[in-house]
Amino acid sequence: MKIYLANPRGFCAGVDRAIDIVDLSLKKYGAPIYVRHEIVHSRHVVNSLRTKGAVFVEELGEVPEGSVVIFSAHGVAKSVWDEANRRRLHVIDATCPLVIKVHNEVNRDYTQGYDLILIGHAGHPEVIGTLGQIPDKFHLVSSVADVEKLHVDNIHDLSYVTQTTLSVDECRDIVGALHQRFPHIKGPHQEDICYATQNRQNAVKELSKLVDVILVIGSPNSSNSNRLRELGEQCGIASYLIDAASDINPAWLGNVQAVGITAGASAPEVLVEEVVTYLKTFGNAEVRDLTVIEEDVEFLLPKELISIESSNKSAGAQVG
Repeated sequence: MKIYLANPRGFCAGVDRAIDIVDLSLKKYGAPIYVRHEIVHSRHVVNSLRTKGAVFVEELGEVPEGSVVIFSAHGVAKSVWDEANRRRLHVIDATCPLVIKVHNEVNRDYTQGYDLILIGHAGHPEVIGTLGQIPDKFHLVSSVADVEKLHVDNIHDLSYVTQTTLSVDECRDIVGALHQRFPHIKGPHQEDICYATQNRQNAVKELSKLVDVILVIGSPNSSNSNRLRELGEQCGIASYLIDAASDINPAWLGNVQAVGITAGASAPEVLVEEVVTYLKTFGNAEVRDLTVIEEDVEFLLPKELISIESSNKSAGAQVG
């Protein structure tokens, strides 16, 4: 059996930053550190941080007044910030900078009098946070059919943004429908789908040319992981979303000559290694990397944590 490992896969810069923020906050302030919602959509990551002293809550009302609380990489509504300020919570914001970019676009267009449209999936934490940036004049669409049913008051001052973790192809169809129905609509200056989402999708397209089955490692509630599985199916390859090696059904691998492995942006590399180890139990396996592009993106940490990171690096250098 040949095993192809998609590259890039797994953690993106925003996820790396969010996890580092929790780790460094625990070092600086001590446990417990409260985190509103899952810091990223990965059971493995959440459980690991929980053992270090992170306490995950659904609402700020669960956080004792005056405590340190971290907002997840998905971003939050303005009302959440207001509540945190009222309760004198010390907020450390782990929102992905690419999500913040979308929030800035939304607030800019709103102040200029635009009605706004968000392309995204209802109920996703990022979508809830983006919709919560402004009090009104915001419409959510998830499909071309939603666009056809859309009613807006001002068709001449209308703009759209997108959830960062959507499928490029899915967004393209919806954006096309928006432009067809509203010729004057204004889009973002740059594509809102993040670089990591795009790169991982491109890698799946390349995998589909070489393999019989694609295994996507990621949590069921991870939007970008679900999109990777869907894309593999669209390319004509049986594709499965798994949280860990234990989720693999051996029947998927019957008469399979080549398996492709990728991982969503919240899935740690240790889960990839476990899947490879499991596949090797089926007999001789040849593992190959399939590199589409090398990623070198890094995002700055919040200022209050940079000194802790620098201390850690200095200590590591001395030990080395």
